[in-house]
Amino acid sequence: MRTLKQLKFSNQLCFPIYALSRLITSHYQPFLGELDLTYPQYLVMLLLWEHQSMNVKTLGETLMLDSGTLTPLLKRLEAKKLIRRVRSKEDERVVNIQLTPQGAALEQQAAETPLRLAESLGITATEMQDIKDAITPLLYRLKPALKG
Repeated sequence: MRTLKQLKFSNQLCFPIYALSRLITSHYQPFLGELDLTYPQYLVMLLLWEHQSMNVKTLGETLMLDSGTLTPLLKRLEAKKLIRRVRSKEDERVVNIQLTPQGAALEQQAAETPLRLAESLGITATEMQDIKDAITPLLYRLKPALKG
């Protein structure tokens, strides 16, 4: 049976990226379990620790999540008292997500997570940054295609 070279499994870009994403996410689990966060909840909290407040639309665009995925995630974080949803006074269609004091305090507990992850993966912080620097440009080049 003849297989076209471009269709060989070993020549595919998608599988190593897909498998690596799953494996890295699984390495986060013990650390995030200590914080009582899922991986998507952790991503939301990272953005809020950085910006203090974001509207739902910007949060969804940044995380590349649609409202059907983001809304239940935010409800669970609100139930844990880590965030609060506040309607904008200027435009009631806009919902802002803000950290609660409890959510802000969780940042200190999470501070070592990136270093612990690198250690768990057996790579240095520099190697982790190099990998991120290599893939991020492609991610953002492809991101506009998600909207179409």
